[in-house]
Amino acid sequence: MLQIRKSEARGAANHGWLDSKHSFSFGSYHDPDHVGFGPLLVINEDRVQGSQGFGTHGHRDMEIISYVLSGALEHKDSMGTGSVLHYGDVQRMSAGTGVRHSEFNHNADEKVHFLQIWIQPNQVGIPPSYEEKNFTVESKLGNLRLIASSDGREGSVLIHQDASIYASILRSGDALEHKLAAGRSAYVHVIRGGVTVNGTALKGGDALKLTAENLVTLGNATDAEVLVFDLPN
Repeated sequence: MLQIRKSEARGAANHGWLDSKHSFSFGSYHDPDHVGFGPLLVINEDRVQGSQGFGTHGHRDMEIISYVLSGALEHKDSMGTGSVLHYGDVQRMSAGTGVRHSEFNHNADEKVHFLQIWIQPNQVGIPPSYEEKNFTVESKLGNLRLIASSDGREGSVLIHQDASIYASILRSGDALEHKLAAGRSAYVHVIRGGVTVNGTALKGGDALKLTAENLVTLGNATDAEVLVFDLPN
């Protein structure tokens, strides 16, 4: 079964310093038809103005992944971690028993554009931890590059859930397939450009939920960048 999530149907929040689009219910935005998808609970597309950001705040028992699209995102947390993330960088923070952190636009003259992804862990009460890796454009071109997994295989960041996240950049003529095992679903989020997923044409910001399917197909791309989530039912 296929279910389209259109970009323009997402929740929206504009606070001046932050312009955010919510694929799933988040904060004051609630949509009973879009309250997560399996353990995938949040995909927020955030644009933060220069010299602005999220002040120090807390999380607990959540896998939080940041996928930077442009600009410079500065991260600081109560574990003593501090870094500045750019395009291609993927950050994973396991909140576990509790962590406090802040996120700030490192560049006064340019917005930072990134995806904030929350995945419900299959373990609670673990010690908080942090990981950051860079995935080059070349590794994603015409390829499903594994960027997050339950075992950190293939150089991916490790998440505490039986889920895998793949990133891909597709150009005209590229065609990809991803097999889904029994008892698995997929969520395909189009970051930008256009692509056809299982016969459904999608544009930037759109997504497709796939349940009771055994294959994810991607093709007919126009400078597309996508994330593919392989999830337990």
